[in-house]
Amino acid sequence: MSNVNNKQFDVVVIGGGPGGYVAAIRAAQLGFSAACIDAWTNEKGGPAPGGTCTNVGCIPSKALLQSSEHYEHAGHAFADHGIAVTGLELNVGKMLARKNTIVKQNNDGIVYLFKKNKVSFFHGHGAFLQKVDAGYEIKVSGKTEEVIVGKHIIVATGSNARQLPGAEFDEDLILSNDGALKITEVPKKLGVIGAGVIGLEMGSVWRRCGAAVTVLEALPTFLGAVDEQIAKEAHKLFTKQGLAISLGVKIGDIVKGDQQVTVNYTDAKGEVQQAVFDKLIVSIGRTPNTDGLNAQAIGLQLDERGFVAVDADCKTNLPNVWAVGDVVRGPMLAHKAEEEGVAVAERIAGQHGHVNFNTIPWVIYTSPEIAWVGRTEQQLKADGVAYKSGSFPFMANGRARALGDTSGMVKMLADATTDEILGVHIIGPMASELIAEAVVAMEFRASSEDIARICHAHPSLSESTKEAALAVDKRSLNF
Repeated sequence: MSNVNNKQFDVVVIGGGPGGYVAAIRAAQLGFSAACIDAWTNEKGGPAPGGTCTNVGCIPSKALLQSSEHYEHAGHAFADHGIAVTGLELNVGKMLARKNTIVKQNNDGIVYLFKKNKVSFFHGHGAFLQKVDAGYEIKVSGKTEEVIVGKHIIVATGSNARQLPGAEFDEDLILSNDGALKITEVPKKLGVIGAGVIGLEMGSVWRRCGAAVTVLEALPTFLGAVDEQIAKEAHKLFTKQGLAISLGVKIGDIVKGDQQVTVNYTDAKGEVQQAVFDKLIVSIGRTPNTDGLNAQAIGLQLDERGFVAVDADCKTNLPNVWAVGDVVRGPMLAHKAEEEGVAVAERIAGQHGHVNFNTIPWVIYTSPEIAWVGRTEQQLKADGVAYKSGSFPFMANGRARALGDTSGMVKMLADATTDEILGVHIIGPMASELIAEAVVAMEFRASSEDIARICHAHPSLSESTKEAALAVDKRSLNF
């Protein structure tokens, strides 16, 4: 698919994840000759653009979350609807095959988008060679080696799962997010180190499928980045579902046997504990993927943690070299990477690309889902901001009752003087979709009164957002 007659481009993007492929497409839309280099390979050795998100992250995890939720509903919730299920069986192989099909559809979709937008695609590993008069030489190492030149280079090489010293990933017993998506048989006992997004989502998948799941978290608080009231509600609900969550633990030796993993740790009380698991998922964060970039060849500056150093506009220390997504500062979120990729392409074109970090939504796709945008109540208190708060429980929402999922709430925080919305926090059904209204409102600096006076369809889950806005002014109508 690469353009063999032209190895010189206006824009070359290294990395085909959400930030990279979107940046290449936007550059092509703006009239630039654009190329994208990506090394991800499918089982048959072909290209699999889309990065961690498409291949071993966002997309496959959502597929398994959906499958496992259907299984749990069939085994428990369907009876409430008058639907009797007998002989219920879980076919893990078919569940994984469905997940793999969805991943491939997304891979193929990106390849199609490259063709549609006339982006030249190079399947291989991209690394800097040297600065030349026309820009920068990039070596592509794939089935064959070739060198291309880009006037502008956008680094979008993403991130890797952080390994725990002494417990390196073998993707058999000790798993990263990659291995957690490929478990071929439901483990009787599953351990998860790290109660972050990946740990909770993967723990939820296999708990629903029948595993006894223990989550070990080093921090003393649960979901510290989440609004405290929402996090407490989540902890209560997840514990009720059967996730055994231990906070404030200190991990000791991890011993790998032939078929099990033994984890020695000290609990929050200071007592030494030992747990034996059939599988162990380690999800303790991610590190920038810059090792193979050969940054030193051109003097590209990395910070002390290995991230590409950039300014507010994603410019590096070198002229015409940019970086976006997980490989730079800021939240490691696919949609943040996409926004930065678009913004950089537009800046290269002399436009004013825009990314507002204050209105980037966050989502945890557990059940119930957790989503938020803006500041938390504890952040507002720490900053000395006077605010008003309003919340509305889904148990008082007619659509949630009809769905049979009334857990959680919508919470809105607004400035005490101006009434501008400062943060919206949701735990409950379809929180990932409901948060979009809050993002739009905050982007346009709306007040809680604005949301409160907008007509919302009835019955709908979104009415809970309207009611939370009304509750900011202590005038909720349905609670």
